[in-house]
Amino acid sequence: MDLFTYMSETNKEKESPLASRMRPTILEDVVGQQHIIGKDRLLYRAIKADKLSSVIFYGPPGTGKTTLAKVIAGATSAEFMQINATSAGKKDMEEVVNKAKNNFGMFGKKTILFVDEIHRFNKSQQDYLLPFVEDGTIVLIGATTENPFFEVNGALLSRSQLFELKPLTADDIKILLKRAVYDKEKGMGAYNAYIDEDALDFLADVAGGDARNALNAIELGVLTTEPSSDGRIHITLDIASECIQKRTLKYDKKGDNHYDTISAFIKSMRGSDPDAAIYYLARMLNAGEEPAFIARRIMICASEDVSNADPYALVVATSASLAVERLGMPEGQIVLAQAAAYVACAPKSNSSVNAIGEAMSVAANDSNARIPAHLMDAHYGGAAKLGHGIGYKYAHDYEGHYVDQQYLPDCHMGKHFYYPSDNGYEKIQKEYLAKTSRHNETKKEE
Repeated sequence: MDLFTYMSETNKEKESPLASRMRPTILEDVVGQQHIIGKDRLLYRAIKADKLSSVIFYGPPGTGKTTLAKVIAGATSAEFMQINATSAGKKDMEEVVNKAKNNFGMFGKKTILFVDEIHRFNKSQQDYLLPFVEDGTIVLIGATTENPFFEVNGALLSRSQLFELKPLTADDIKILLKRAVYDKEKGMGAYNAYIDEDALDFLADVAGGDARNALNAIELGVLTTEPSSDGRIHITLDIASECIQKRTLKYDKKGDNHYDTISAFIKSMRGSDPDAAIYYLARMLNAGEEPAFIARRIMICASEDVSNADPYALVVATSASLAVERLGMPEGQIVLAQAAAYVACAPKSNSSVNAIGEAMSVAANDSNARIPAHLMDAHYGGAAKLGHGIGYKYAHDYEGHYVDQQYLPDCHMGKHFYYPSDNGYEKIQKEYLAKTSRHNETKKEE
């Protein structure tokens, strides 16, 4: 069977895209999202008991929002209707509501309305649905890739359960791809295809948690590849790369090249070279590196190499990590580039990493060093009899919100761990400490 024969099949099921055909019809076949559909979870119980209330599914493309809606459609005794917010007008909505009223009034039957891309509805359209959701005429299932707290009517949102769907893991994608290649009923099994393990790993990595993206690639690969001499269609790494339009680079995520590239990326940020940092970032992204892994390395660098020379670097890096999780790819690459450039251009200091390293070494050898009594907890009966908390000076009661008193145990009096540099904000910290009991003290003088 070639591509033209495939596309000319009269059977609608055969004509539909692979990603559509492979959608599970029962909850147990859904891959991923166990944090909301695991057997002990609220959504699982509600679907199984056919007691679903209005819900909003929120998450990146290809994570299973429509799949869950279709599973609910197959599991419920209610009338299931679907509209797409990009094309539905007021007349479409009125027809749904009128039918829902008839279902309930004449047959006592509920109506579930699935609104795909609900964020595309304007405020008046969302307001129109509100009273019917509120009185139970309609059980709403909304699906959106946008943050619902910004895009969905607050009143509508307050009457719905919000469930966030997360990008599928590489292992999840592999499960779906194997089903797609070898399933003879819904998948491509009739084509006698075989996918190489490295091609499977590659597609699972570069799909970015988007099942539809991976399934579209495997469908294209099977339909456009000639059988080999053994009569089987072999989906190799080269074919997989071509079908998903991602180049395979010399970048073994478990080998030296992986560690060399991430090392160069970190050292470029540490060395204040934003051009090199962004270049190595691009190499990693092109090779299919997990964006979450890259974001974690930027956060580490922001604390380890920038530290308090620019405290905002960690804020930027942490916000970037959250933004990448929310946005997904390819937009997430812009966020990662912004964060990497900021960290690279920030003033540098390793004061914090040095401080915790030395403190950990000291603390490991004297965990029983007695805390000064005036620092001990005094919020319980009998503490005063033990002398706990007595003599503690509350810093805010003194000029400049500072008062000289002992904080370290007796055996460590005069010991210092944190030495702010003269770079960036740490210079201000150093000037502040110069006004305290640590004035004129330097590491060299110790």
